[in-house]
Amino acid sequence: METPKKNSVDNEAIHWDQDISYGQYLDLEPLLACQNPASDEHDELLFIMIHQVSELWIKLCLHEAHSAARHIADDNLSPAFKMLSRVSRIQEQLINAWEVLVTMTPADYLSFRDSLGQSSGFQSYQYREIEFLLGNKNAKLIEAHRSKPKHYQKLQHALNSPSLYDVSLQLLARRGFDIPENITHRDWSIPYTASSDVEAVWMEIYRNSEKYWDLYELAEKLVDVEFNFQRWRFNHMKTVERIIGYRRGTGGSSGVSYLVKALDLQFFPELWSVRTSI
Repeated sequence: METPKKNSVDNEAIHWDQDISYGQYLDLEPLLACQNPASDEHDELLFIMIHQVSELWIKLCLHEAHSAARHIADDNLSPAFKMLSRVSRIQEQLINAWEVLVTMTPADYLSFRDSLGQSSGFQSYQYREIEFLLGNKNAKLIEAHRSKPKHYQKLQHALNSPSLYDVSLQLLARRGFDIPENITHRDWSIPYTASSDVEAVWMEIYRNSEKYWDLYELAEKLVDVEFNFQRWRFNHMKTVERIIGYRRGTGGSSGVSYLVKALDLQFFPELWSVRTSI
């Protein structure tokens, strides 16, 4: 009788016949059929897949960040911390995606750029939703989605709902901190404006972190998310600059110049300014 080799899988109780297979559970056939380059150029598949994978990660970011916001609104911070930590880890994957895309040279990209037509990442409805959820409210930016009622309505809802920071400030008010009512009850579609009163509250929390540990941890989780979002924006800008220089974007934006402006936007301003004041 032949002795099974040490590394053989012959004696493993593997289910060769399955009620549901790995591919079926993950819907791999339709998923892997979604990559349809419009040209015969080698690098177009890379371009498509990087953006598709990024959209999948953003979908998970939205799932986690919306749930975190609900837990914060319920003053249930422990699960919110786990979800925000997961968002930060997902953001690392989004940042690293640019490292793969930059293996494409300007000539590689220009060989299929015309195939994109006027399509652009600027039109990503998921990206717009995550920006609204984090607080970068701009009603004008959803007009690109008006022709798609499902996405337009969802973005309208996100625009007119409290952001992650808004629900955090409402929590501080419920905890007894002096957050002005015009901040906790306002028009959510308007971008948040930094407040010296809110900075003073965060300063108290940072200076007495042992007393307010869960709120101190909440602040740092939010900073992690914004820090990684800015890293993503910066890598995006430098990737575009490296591949197309200062050409206009396919969606009509000024390209790199537009992306540079976005680097100045902040979601949670007092969590950054308080670092100078402590």
